Amino acid sequence: MLRHGRRAVRSLGLRWKIAALLAVGCSLVAVTIGVLIHEARVRQVADAARKSATEQLVRVRQVYELTGRLDSDKVGEADARIDCPAVPPALRAAALDGRRTTYLDLGGPRPAVWAARPIGGSHVLTVRRSLAGEQAELEELDGWLIASGTGVVALAAVGGALLASRLSKDLRTAAETARKISAGDLDARIGPSGVPGTRNEVTELASAVDTMAASLQRRLEAEQRFTADVAHELRTPLTGLHTAAELLPAGRPTELVRDRVAALRTLTEDLLEVARLDADREEPRLEAHRLRPLVVSITRRSGVTAEVTGTDVGDGAWVRTDVRRLERILTNLLVNARRHGGEPVTVTVSGTSVTVRDRGPGFPGTLLREGPRRFVTGAAERGQGTGLGLTIAFGQAQVIGAEVTLSNPAPSGAAATVTLPAA
Repeated sequence: MLRHGRRAVRSLGLRWKIAALLAVGCSLVAVTIGVLIHEARVRQVADAARKSATEQLVRVRQVYELTGRLDSDKVGEADARIDCPAVPPALRAAALDGRRTTYLDLGGPRPAVWAARPIGGSHVLTVRRSLAGEQAELEELDGWLIASGTGVVALAAVGGALLASRLSKDLRTAAETARKISAGDLDARIGPSGVPGTRNEVTELASAVDTMAASLQRRLEAEQRFTADVAHELRTPLTGLHTAAELLPAGRPTELVRDRVAALRTLTEDLLEVARLDADREEPRLEAHRLRPLVVSITRRSGVTAEVTGTDVGDGAWVRTDVRRLERILTNLLVNARRHGGEPVTVTVSGTSVTVRDRGPGFPGTLLREGPRRFVTGAAERGQGTGLGLTIAFGQAQVIGAEVTLSNPAPSGAAATVTLPAA
């Protein structure tokens, strides 16, 4: 039970936790004050009742000693008797011991105050006064204290919820802004929060997150500019190098030079494409197409030997996509499967999804958890490369509204699934 209670408390939002904390705190204060007021009033009633009963006992004794009888006119509402059988035993014993004492009973069904003293040696003179009115007054006071305490606790809970709602709203805004920044929206900012001109923990958090976002944006923009500038600067000498390589005489050394020059040109174009994707300057041309014929055509042009299979009847589903960008995505996935995986490579069309699978060692765990990173292939067994192929595939998929999912299906191999929006 205690474990479930703790779990329920942890599941509450910050606003309700603060409201509950204030309510509990105010409840403790209200109970403490109520108990103090109740005890103080009980002491007042008890002192006044004992004093009144003692005074009445003195008057009754004086009258009895003068007249030899009890005069009820001298005690008012009190009941004066000699050797009353209902007198409390402790009070009778104290009176027979020669002491004048009182006895108070506020908790019983018939609240009363007693006063007693010895008389005539072995007799006990008692005065009993009912405290029903005082008990009703105390009950009324307790009801008023409970009602007032409940009202104070309710107001404290409502006030705490209202105060905490502002704090909760600011924290949610900060969390949402952080998620936007994580998703790539580097222009997202929290902005000023709270009362203008005030400084508290929430405003400091908002300022720190905005400063971090601005610094991150500047660094990423500098990195993007550097990548684009390097790619542009490499283009011109590579073009001249490619032209010079074409003029070399035929032979094995010439083939090696031309192969490396082609690899450098491919790398340069990849860097430029990554720079354009980072800058969000890509504008897709989305059109409706039958997915299966499109995949068959792209697979044939990719130069990778792969079998295209599918569960759809006929030409499959209609999708809305940019053919050139989809070809870039699938070609990169096919080349990646051939280069880093193991044959045979298969392409499966199912609904609006296309899955490229190989029979190699599979994607490394870091790649599955964190996604592709530039110039990192993930593991030695996946082969050597620049790591830009998957980066470009993911970036182009985002441009056309598609989603790329990586997995390692049993018993072996790696699978990359591209899910396209339906037309």
